[in-house]
This record gives sequence, structure tokens and C-alpha cells, in this order.
Amino acid sequence: MTFLLLKVVPRLSRRILTRDLTTPSEIHIGKRTILFDGNDAYINRLCDAKLFKEAIDTLCGQSRLREAVKLLYHIEKPYASIYTTLVEFCLKQRALEEGKKVHAHIKASGFALGLFLSNRLLDMYAKCGSLVDAEKVFDEMVRRDLCSWNTMISGYVKGGDFEKARNLFDKMPERDTFSWIAIISGCVRRNRPEEALELYRLMQKHENSESNKLTTSSALAASAAIPSLHVGKEIHGHIMRVGLDTDEVVWCSLLDMYGKCGSIEEARYIFDKMEEKDVVSWTAMINTYFENERREEGFALFRHLMNSNIKPNDFTVAGVLNACADLAAEDLGKQIHSYMMRVGFNSSSSAASALVHMYSKCGDIENAKSVFETLPQPDLFSWTSLLVGYAQHGQHDKALHFFELLLKSGTKPDDVAFVGVLSACTHAGLVVKGLEYFHSIKEKHGLTHTTDHYACIIDLLARAGRFTEAESIINKMPMKPDKYIWSALLGGCRIHGNLELAERAAKSLFEIEPENPTTYVTLANMYASAGMWAEEANMRETMNNRGIVKEPGLSWIEIKREVHVFTVGDNSHPKSKEILEYLSELSKRMKEVGYVPDTNFVLHDVELEQKEENLSYHSEKLAAAFGIISTPSGTPIKVFKNLRTCVDCHNAIKFISNITGRKIIVRDSNRFHCFEGGSCSCKDYW
Repeated sequence: MTFLLLKVVPRLSRRILTRDLTTPSEIHIGKRTILFDGNDAYINRLCDAKLFKEAIDTLCGQSRLREAVKLLYHIEKPYASIYTTLVEFCLKQRALEEGKKVHAHIKASGFALGLFLSNRLLDMYAKCGSLVDAEKVFDEMVRRDLCSWNTMISGYVKGGDFEKARNLFDKMPERDTFSWIAIISGCVRRNRPEEALELYRLMQKHENSESNKLTTSSALAASAAIPSLHVGKEIHGHIMRVGLDTDEVVWCSLLDMYGKCGSIEEARYIFDKMEEKDVVSWTAMINTYFENERREEGFALFRHLMNSNIKPNDFTVAGVLNACADLAAEDLGKQIHSYMMRVGFNSSSSAASALVHMYSKCGDIENAKSVFETLPQPDLFSWTSLLVGYAQHGQHDKALHFFELLLKSGTKPDDVAFVGVLSACTHAGLVVKGLEYFHSIKEKHGLTHTTDHYACIIDLLARAGRFTEAESIINKMPMKPDKYIWSALLGGCRIHGNLELAERAAKSLFEIEPENPTTYVTLANMYASAGMWAEEANMRETMNNRGIVKEPGLSWIEIKREVHVFTVGDNSHPKSKEILEYLSELSKRMKEVGYVPDTNFVLHDVELEQKEENLSYHSEKLAAAFGIISTPSGTPIKVFKNLRTCVDCHNAIKFISNITGRKIIVRDSNRFHCFEGGSCSCKDYW
């Protein structure tokens, strides 16, 4: 092996820039130039340890750590400071391999490790993620101080081995504030909030420790995780007593705790009382509103932030975009997109991924794709948002295409990505392909089937009328079937009129969630469709006796940044008269070109004419009609509905799109339906 050699020579007029260790290179110390070459005859004669120390310092300062470490092999008796310098730079650069070489040289040279250098080695190994090596150093230490124990505990916590961290913590001969911070925050990160609070209370009794902003913030985070408003308020009282109420970190943690415990007004009180609001506190309060479904207040506060002198960060924007996705507030989402382009948001940020999600959920799959294509390295969330978007828009071929691209990119799919893939197969009726993907989850990708995967495959088989296979899979599931499994089976029974199996599925659903009106309504609809009016009446009576009320169907449409909401038979809208007149005219034209109202699922045993009239006032028809009369000819219409659209409305809107020449997009609780020219993107399979 050829080692680096040092030779002191006059300053060269020509710098040799190469750093290849087999060819000459140089460094400068004061007025001297030290030349590295391949001849070691000059090493011991011309260079002493002091000069080596200067050379190592210089090399480290130039980030030439690898070369500096190699110089160790030419020093007969290194100074402790040489080892310290090298270990410090290995720690700073997270250079584990170089750090191991330094440690090996220390052992080989017989150098006696002191406490300080042992702690530096321990810290270097822990922060480089080599806990096995850190353990060896810790076990070999003749003497340990608080720093030694704390470094090892912190390393275990960050490395995910909390059990070892807790065991070591319990053995500590003494503890300081850092010890408590490490173990309490570790409990919170490992989702052990009760244990974190127990330790926090124990810390307060410890005579050498007292609460500070970090331990208190961790305790508040633990209260939020449970969630326990009572405990959170106790900690708030303690904060006031010990004088931590002036710290902004503590205030922000208090805000987050009250928000996650559902105490929105107290969270807002804390926010308003904060003298110095940074972007973290703004984001926490905005997200508190969104998490508690008070989205309008969240949007209002975000607008207030935009008018302040504080710039929203990646997390702020991502949270607002996700709220836009949930509410289908595309106009606001587009404004945020424009803002992101103006200020130059990082295309690799979570906000950029949230933008893909927002467009996908708002029914603008082309814009979702356009944003996706600008991402230099799409994350799994972006891939999943896009392929789920295509699946929900009935474009199963593109959904599966992007899933294959995801696999080729080297990104490992998770269980959520496979839910999107299976949904694409379900909405397209691709039974064979869906089963292939379902089995690959475990066999090819090494993932565990979740209940969501089972719900998707049961839905796929039930929609295709393959009930024997569906029941076989349910019987072989490793977990007990949940409400989503039985609901999927019931949905397939509704499509194919399998009343006997529907009653069995409904019986299981009644046991799991007896308060859910959907099961009662679905079964009642099936009885009505079969002309079994006594059974249908009995089901409605059961609902009444149990105080179960069907969730009202709501449809809404955004026109000129104003949201208009409609319910079935709604006549409260200012333009109700014009809407109903237009629908009446549309109904005549629809019947002239072949539309026949589908009255099979109208609950009541009434005359056909009355059934048709009931169908005419469904909320999605009212919203679509309002959209058409309120916008210029040719403008696309987007309607959103909280429930699944009914068969008749689906058929009717196909006719309406053809007659009016409009593209009408309806997002129901299940998927998007894009109606254009008399047909739907779902191809009548949904």
C-alpha cells in the first residue's frame, strides 16, 4: 500500500491542484509548502508531530478529511489534540468510515483514551447511526459522566430503540435536564404519550431538574396525542406558575394542544395573546381550524396571514391546499398555485405534492398531471394522488400506467398506493388484473394486506357478480371483516339484486354500526325495487323507532367564487323559480330524445307520475341546472355531492350534457363522473 508522504520544499510557483493520493499535491502552512509525493524517505527526517498537527488542521479546514486521516500512519506519537481534531471533523461531516479508522489507530497506538475523547467518539458513532460501535465505546469506558449517559440515551432514541434508551435511563446514577428532555421527547416520538406524562411528573419531583420549554412542549404534545384536555390544562397551569408563559415555543405547543383536544376557542385565545407570531404559530392555528372542520375560519386566517409581513412556509401552504382538496375549493387552490409560482416555491416541497392532490380531488386531472410533470423527483404522495385521481376519473388505463412508472422509478409503493390501483381495477371491472395486483401486494412487494385492500377486492368481485369468490375471501381473511368489507359486498348485491346475500351483509353491518342509516336505506331500496313494500315499510319503521335519520343529500356548485348548496326538493335558492322552469323544459326535451326516468329506487309505493316528480328535484339536478343558467354557453359545469349519485340522476345528466352541449363533472362520495356528449367517463360501471 502506498502512503502519503510529506516533504517540505520552497513555495512552488505553480500550484498542483490534483488531490489524487498517488500523484503529488500540496498544502500551505504559513510560508511553507508541504508536498505530498510517493517517496516516504523524507517523512521521519523532515517532519515532526507539530508539523503533522498543522498539516492535519489545514487539511480538515479544506474538507480533505480522508487525506488528513491517512497522515496518522506517519506519526510516531500523536498528540491527543490530533485525535480530537480528527474525531471532531468526522463527527461534523458524519464520516463514519474515517471515524472508524481514527478509532482503530487510537487502539493500535496504545493511546490511553480520556473521558473527553471517549465522549467525542461516542457522540460520533451515535450521530453517524452506528449504535453497535457506540455501545462498544460506552461499555469500554473506565469512567463515564452525564454526557456519556445522555449521548447514549439520545442515540438510542434517535435510532428508534426506545426500550434500550429507557433501560439505560433507569440505570443512570444521576440525571440532568438534558436526560429528561431526551427520554420524554423520545416517548412522544414513539407514540407513548402516557409514559411521557408519567416521566414529566417524575421529573418535577427530581431535585436536580426543572421544567424548561423543551420538556414542557413534549408534555403538551403528549397531552395532545392522547388527547387529554384536562392534563393539558394542568400543564398550562404549571407553565403560568413557573414563569414559562413568556416563551414562544411553549405558547405554540399550548396552541397545538388545545387545537388537537378540540378546544378551538382556547387555541385561538392563545394565538391572539402571542406577542410575536411566527409562521409556525400561524400554521398551527390554521391547521387547528382545518382539523376540526372549521375550514372557512381556516381559510379566513390564511388570507389574514397572506396580508401580514410573514411569509407562509411549505407546511402552511400544503395544509391549505389539502383543505381545498377536501372542500373541492379549486378557485382558492388556483390562487395559491399562482402565489407559489410568483414566490418560487421549491418543486420538491410537500406543497408541490399537495398541489397535485388538490387538482386531482377537484376534478382537474389534467392540471394535476401538468404539476406532477414539473416535479424533479415525485414523492410517493404525488404518485399516489395522480394514480388515484385517474382511477376516480374512470381513466383506469392511465392509473395503471402511472403505477407501472412508479415501480420503474424505484419508488416503493405502500398500502395506500395499492388501494388506488385496486380502485382503478374496481371502477373498470378489471377482475383478473385486480386479483393479480391484490396477490402481488404480499407475494411480490412483501407488504401485508390491509382491510382496505380486502374491501377493494370484495368490491371488485361483488360488482362483477362473483359473490362465491367474494365470500370465500371474506372467510379466509386473517382479520375480522369490518364495515367497509360488508358495505362493499352489500353494494354489489344492490347492483345485481342479490337480496338474500344483501340481508346477510346488512345483518353484519347492523351489528357493527347500528346507527348508520346507509345500510337501512340500501336494504329498503332493494325491497322497493323488488316490490316488497311491506318489508320496505318495516325497514323505514325500524329507522324511525331507533331514531336513525338518513343523511340529507347535498350538492353544491361554485359560481364566481360563491358556493351554492342544494338539497332534494330545495326551493330556498333565490333563483329556484328559474331553476325549476329550466328543469321542466329540459325534462320535456330529454323525453323527446329517449330519456325514461328510472323509478326503481324511489322509496315510496306511490304512483309512477309522483315517482318521476320526486326524481326531478334531486340535488345534483338542481345544482347542474343552476350552473347551466348561470354561466355562458359551453362553460364546463362542476357539481359536488356528499352521497353517491343515484342511477336516475346519472342517466339524466348524460342526456342533459348532450342536449346542452356542456361538459358536466359530478364528484360524488365515490368518484368523479365526467359527462360529455351523452356519455359518462365511468362507462356506466361505478
